[in-house]
Amino acid sequence: MTEILPFLKDLISAPGLSGYEDPAANIIADKWRPLVHEISRGTLGSLQGLRRGTGKEPRPSVMIATHMDAIGLMVTGITDGFLRITRVGGVDVRVLPGTPVNVFATGAGASGTGATGAVTSAGEANVRPPLPGVVAQPSAQLLPDEARDGPVALEHLFIDTGLLPQKVSELVRVGDLVSFAQPPAELSGETLTGHSLDNRASVAALTVCLEELQTRPHVWDVWAVATSQEEVGAIGAAGSAYKLRPTIAIVVDVTFAKGPGASDWSTSPLGKGPTIVIGPNIHPALHKSMKELADKLEIPYTLEYTPSHSGTDGWATQVAAEGIPTLVIGLPLRYMHTAVELVALKDIQRTGRLLAEFIARLGPDYMDKIVWDK
Repeated sequence: MTEILPFLKDLISAPGLSGYEDPAANIIADKWRPLVHEISRGTLGSLQGLRRGTGKEPRPSVMIATHMDAIGLMVTGITDGFLRITRVGGVDVRVLPGTPVNVFATGAGASGTGATGAVTSAGEANVRPPLPGVVAQPSAQLLPDEARDGPVALEHLFIDTGLLPQKVSELVRVGDLVSFAQPPAELSGETLTGHSLDNRASVAALTVCLEELQTRPHVWDVWAVATSQEEVGAIGAAGSAYKLRPTIAIVVDVTFAKGPGASDWSTSPLGKGPTIVIGPNIHPALHKSMKELADKLEIPYTLEYTPSHSGTDGWATQVAAEGIPTLVIGLPLRYMHTAVELVALKDIQRTGRLLAEFIARLGPDYMDKIVWDK
């Protein structure tokens, strides 16, 4: 099996905020192209790779959805050369101060100084290098009295690029995107930390699955999908599920891993395998099939209970068209929606293997056994 770590480090080093996923999509497409028979982009930007099965046409299909978009920031104003910002997706504002960032400058004066791989509002690649910056906050003495205690609100934060105000005004425009610039780092215990592991760690798991399937015959067609705009409403998954009309869908996303201050009932252990989710978004027969397979293969996992919306692309796939039987798999991750998210590499490998084994065992009559009250 090809080592997945270099690919994942490259992937999480790329920008690709929700709605502007091209930098990530290009990296994924290069990796997937030898692993699938066809590759395309959906109408809403999702990357869709088709690996054909060996069954008689028309074949059933399984869609594996892993979102590739990242959270980040957007410039809302410029004051004396400092950039005011808002969130793109669910950024945890508490940990923003001190975070290094890249500003994708699109101003007329930014020729040769913008962001590599950024996407302009017209959708064209922007080949300018980024403006480095840091998210900062005023000293407590300079804040309003009511803002001096506790985390500082986003309205009081700004980005400092180190440039003089006139130069900033030439380079930066309101609406320019800002991505985290924290480099990935390998920690002890075969773990990796960095930004955008939500959910590019799951893209890596899907890539492991596709690599496994190179030597595993499978009857069903497989749609490997890196979805767009999950962080702002599961938008890309909705479009792809409706267009592709898979027979079943498996969504892989990160979930909360146990860590300091985290309760046992709301988190899952890191390094002990993926979670298999049960709840209203989940088809019970798919849950039962995946659980039984993990037990048979002795792949460790944790049961995860989501009594309402799963907070993943699973909601979008479940209600697409006339409804698609859906399963959600979770990758435990610490420090979600920060620039120092953390995953265990063995969880990625185990998730990829479990997906491949499940796909390889899907027979032509599998859907005859699918009923809601399993």
